[in-house]
This record gives sequence, C-alpha cells and structure tokens, in this order.
Amino acid sequence: MGKATAFVTGASRGIGRGVAIELARHGYNVVGAATKADPGNLVEGLYEVKDRVEELGAQFLPVAGDIANREDHARMVDEALAAFSAIDVLVNNAGVAPLERLDLLDTTEESFDRLMHINLRGPFFFTQDVAVQMIEQVQEGRAIVPCIIFITSISADTASPNRAEYCISKAGLSMAAQNFAVRLAQHGINVYELRPGIIETDMTAPVRAKYDALIAEGLLLQPRWGTPEDVGRAVVGLAEGYFAYATGAVIEVGGGFGVKRL
Repeated sequence: MGKATAFVTGASRGIGRGVAIELARHGYNVVGAATKADPGNLVEGLYEVKDRVEELGAQFLPVAGDIANREDHARMVDEALAAFSAIDVLVNNAGVAPLERLDLLDTTEESFDRLMHINLRGPFFFTQDVAVQMIEQVQEGRAIVPCIIFITSISADTASPNRAEYCISKAGLSMAAQNFAVRLAQHGINVYELRPGIIETDMTAPVRAKYDALIAEGLLLQPRWGTPEDVGRAVVGLAEGYFAYATGAVIEVGGGFGVKRL
C-alpha cells in the first residue's frame, strides 16, 4: 500500500501550513491549495511549504484555486487525482477573518457575504465534491479508509460581537461537519471537527496585545498561545485513525479554553 494523500486547503500559511508539514512528517503526501501558487516565491506561500514538505521525504502538489469559487473545485480535485490517484484525507482549513472588526450593529453585507462564501459555502461544496470521490474509492476497495476534517474555531460557539460574521460562518461550518458525518457514516468515512483556539498566525497578529492580556489574566488553562503545529498534530491523530470510533467528534485545540469553571 502506497502513501496516503491529504488535501489541505489554505495550506500556504498559518494553520494550513502547520497541518501540511505535520502530515508530511508522518508520511503523508500533501496536496496544498491556496488562492495563489507562485513558483518564484520560496520565502512564503505554497512553494515554501513544498520545500519544507519535500525536506521531510514526502511529495507536495501546489494547487492554485479559490475555495469560494465553485468553478475551481472540479479542477482542484482533478489535479490531485492526476498526481496521486486518490484523496485519503481532506482538511478543510481555508478561511478568512473580517477585513475590519466592526460592532455587530455596523456589520456590512459585503463583509458578511465574503465570509460566508469563503468560510462556509466554499468548503461545503468542495467537501461535497471530495466526498463523492471518496465514496468511489471506498467502493473500489481502496485499502486506505478516507476521512474528512473540518477546521472551525472556538468562535463556532463563542460570541464575538465585533466579528459576528466570522462566528456565524464557523458555526455554520460546524453544522456542515455534523451533517457530513451523518451522511458519510454508511460508507465508513469518518468526519471530524477541530476547533482551534488562540493560535499564533497572521490572522491573530493584529490582536496580539488583546490576547496576550487575556491569557495573562487566566483565560486558558494552558497559559500560552497555540501554534499551527498544535493543530497539525491533532489532524495527524485523526488521520491516523486513533479516533476511529468517534465520527462526528468535536475536538477543541485551545489550551482548555472551553472548560467551564468557577
């Protein structure tokens, strides 16, 4: 049996980059998707990730595509299949924050629609396409049982009225994960949801001081920022089948953020 192949969306930076590298470290070939793939840029972006993955002895296929654009989906899947013949793990990671944090009463239609298309609608329909492919692989008797992992956020059930559209998009994605778990169970395809907490990425850099203060005040049981590698290791555990009897599970990677305490 050859190496398993993982398809990671939003793989050029942040959590997606960390996930791709951790999967490669554990023997997975990786298809990494992002809106841009510039082979001339080895400092950042998909080709920087490609170098890191290949240093670990795995293969990496950079795929340029807009997850919000349904017209890109079939081509992205086809490119992955042409390179590796199967998609064994799908990591739905691509997502964005609001361009500007605004009070709930000032949230604009433009910002709301942008986040829904990128964070929710796009991943929903991309998963639909990949799930059909995975079902075919199961029916063909491929030895590797596929799985799907949705990267949502602690914001899926934690309100932040200065970025309500982000929270709503992640709450919707959480329910998408549950629905795919129910629908694909009959095919033996497990679906999971990972909820990262305060992770050190480009997305959280503008609010570093705010979260530094909250962590210092005791917000988390584990008083540090999370890293993309923390999320990557959780993805590996799911992909490796360590939670084979837990389809539909929602797992927080947030330093104990969600623990209720007095």
